[in-house]
Amino acid sequence: MLKTLSVNNFALLEQATVVLGAGLNVLTGETGAGKSIIVDALDIVLGSRAYVESIRSGCDFLRIEAVFEINPAHPATLLLADNGILLEDDSGLIISRRLSRQGKNTILVNGCHVTLSVLRKIGDSLVDMHGQHENQTLLKSEAYLNILDEYHHDIPGKLAEYRKLYAEWNHISSELDKLKSDSCQRAQRLDMLEWQTKEIAVADLKENEEEELEQEVRLLTNAEKITAAVSHSYALLSDEEGGGGVLSVLAEIQKGLEQACRFDATIEKHLVVINEAFYQLEDSAAGLRDYCEQIEYDPNRLTFLQERLDVIDNLKKKYGPTVAEIIAYYQQSITELAAIENYETSLSELEKRLANLESSLAIAALELTAFREAAATEISLRVTDELKALAMPKAKLVIQVIPLNRYTINGINEVTVLFSANPGEEPKPLQKIASGGELSRIALAIKTVVASRESVGTMVFDEIDAGIGGQTAAKVAEKIAEVSCGKQVLCITHLPQIVTMADHHIYVAKKVDGERTTTRVSILSKRERIEEVARMLSGEDITSAALKNAQEMLELAVAKKTKKLEKSVN
Repeated sequence: MLKTLSVNNFALLEQATVVLGAGLNVLTGETGAGKSIIVDALDIVLGSRAYVESIRSGCDFLRIEAVFEINPAHPATLLLADNGILLEDDSGLIISRRLSRQGKNTILVNGCHVTLSVLRKIGDSLVDMHGQHENQTLLKSEAYLNILDEYHHDIPGKLAEYRKLYAEWNHISSELDKLKSDSCQRAQRLDMLEWQTKEIAVADLKENEEEELEQEVRLLTNAEKITAAVSHSYALLSDEEGGGGVLSVLAEIQKGLEQACRFDATIEKHLVVINEAFYQLEDSAAGLRDYCEQIEYDPNRLTFLQERLDVIDNLKKKYGPTVAEIIAYYQQSITELAAIENYETSLSELEKRLANLESSLAIAALELTAFREAAATEISLRVTDELKALAMPKAKLVIQVIPLNRYTINGINEVTVLFSANPGEEPKPLQKIASGGELSRIALAIKTVVASRESVGTMVFDEIDAGIGGQTAAKVAEKIAEVSCGKQVLCITHLPQIVTMADHHIYVAKKVDGERTTTRVSILSKRERIEEVARMLSGEDITSAALKNAQEMLELAVAKKTKKLEKSVN
């Protein structure tokens, strides 16, 4: 239930707090006083788009706050919990929205920042807004599909099951279409992959092969230089060139130091170093000799190596900058090639899966259709009965569920609504024959029927009484009062018949102070209510007869409400 709505700097409202109670709350006031501003403010705090132009002239921001009291079992609590929002005192919900002239939009729910999309979801679960715009939506078939789906408690679950199957079926259908449409490209791709994999396979590449080949090419290309350098180094170590090699010199040094050690032991440490150097150089000399004997320049081998590197370089240009990446491309191509070669198998498997899914989808769609048809029949009968109570005794409304020849995200149904206001007339499409006043009553009848199935605790009617008057107005008033027995209702109205049924009467007035216009909101006392009803009946010149008539209407309304309440209890 909406407890209070506080508005600051919104349009003509400088500051106002609207206090609402249970049952029927009505807003009245002269045309242009700003009654719709209250509803617009509520719409914004529940998630509608807010515009900087709505900020009151001369102000830097607008701020709107709504305080709700909700039951812990209310569906909104799940939305709140999903967004980490706790209820105040286990039942209080405060929604605040602020918009600055710079366009900064701040949304707080119980002190927690939320996005506009989250706010809309919370708002939709709290309040059902219905105005003249919503009357026009009743002329669209999709509106009735939603009404049917929300009316029958089994439909949401069935619709969820259907949509899950539909999503999978739609995905497999797309995959199958793609597979079939790519037949030409698939043949071209097959030829290319076969040629590429054959080319790479023939090359028989090995990991790190390129580095090893390049090292061997460097060796063979410089074989003469290497041989000359190593041979000369060996000759310098040995004495093959007759110049007294390093080893011969070290041998002489060893011999001399060994003699000197007999006289001075301190020289022995130097002899040790010389001995180690001699043995190491002797080993190196032997190694260099062996290297010279083994190295061999083979021009044929060099040619082979260079041709092999050319093959690798050519493959790198086509398939990847390294041998490792060429091999990886080869493996991927083999996998893709297998998939293409298994086209017929894949096609058969997809067709089988699609057939199974379509069978399940058809069953789910038929079950959904059956539930919708049952809901349509029940709603049609109940709305027709409600229209009789709204001064349309011969009216008939028929909701038809029509099968489609295709699957959609919402099933295989579209809905058409037929209406007849007079006996002897065949029901025809609602949008072609319903007048504005009839459309208002049809909307009210539908809301009356659907209200008992909805979890939303507050309903807003913005001038739902447009185009009606007299005895019809009295019937509409009684119906709105009936709806308010189970829901909190906020109704903007120009009809005294509806006003007299109210549990709480809110008056909106416009005041001009100098060059500033301000809208004021107040709760009327019993006496003020009588005067307001009298004004609505007779205009600005309120006569004693009008006052008496207004008082009688209020007393009669109280009697009717009391009688209905006693009847419902019994």
